[in-house]
Amino acid sequence: MKLRQTFILITASLALPALAQTDVSAKAHLHNSFSQQAGTAAAKPATPVLVELFTSEGCSSCPPADKLLAQINARQPVQGAEAIILEEHVDYWDDLGWRDPFASAAVTQRQKDYAKTIRAEVYTPQMIVDGRTDVLGSDQSAAERAIAAASSAPKTELELSWVGMTNTMGGPKLLRVRAGKLSAGESAEVFMAITESHLHSDVKRGENAGRGLEHDGVVRKFTSLGKTNGSGEFSFDAQSSVKLSPDWKRENIRVVVFVQDVHSRRIYVATSTTY
Repeated sequence: MKLRQTFILITASLALPALAQTDVSAKAHLHNSFSQQAGTAAAKPATPVLVELFTSEGCSSCPPADKLLAQINARQPVQGAEAIILEEHVDYWDDLGWRDPFASAAVTQRQKDYAKTIRAEVYTPQMIVDGRTDVLGSDQSAAERAIAAASSAPKTELELSWVGMTNTMGGPKLLRVRAGKLSAGESAEVFMAITESHLHSDVKRGENAGRGLEHDGVVRKFTSLGKTNGSGEFSFDAQSSVKLSPDWKRENIRVVVFVQDVHSRRIYVATSTTY
């Protein structure tokens, strides 16, 4: 079911404290080809592709799309691509019988921004692949074609490194984010999303009343880390404080970071790590 609505803009940001690197790193080396080394074919790492699903627990058409997103994440059906998922819950269904516990106005605004840029409608379930391609969220074939196409696009590099803790062990962890150089004239913003999987809701009212819904990759917190710049070895190099809410299960958490063009919304690179 499609539904249009007005939107509210929410902006989030994190402080970026400085600390020397002391911990392990997760890197996205972005190639989609094979090379011969000493007579042996060595497969390069799969190319990360950001897959965003705009959904709602109040929408009866959304559970199949939620399930497809989870399957894409678990099975990685497109050879040469690593789908990095974000399940983003809009809030414009909340006054129609069921208040989605994962919904936010910030997600709704993000969907609206996409609609303006890529000339798409605003509806649920809507899947946006690498910031450029809009497909029906429950259409498996269309989703896989979009992921395959996105995996062939050129990417930059992105490195994530956990560099330490704050004063107390229960406090935030510190994440260093370094993005590779962009081409002249390109301007981008670096975002971080904290996601949680294996979430369950028993819906009491609305279009999905009486259903138990399962979710993976749900965006719990979405943050802008800042803009890229044209100087230095990296277009972005900063450290961010990352803290989980007490009611989130740490073993189900992933931290997703991506670099997105401020004008076209194209994703230059994405990667993720555990907390």
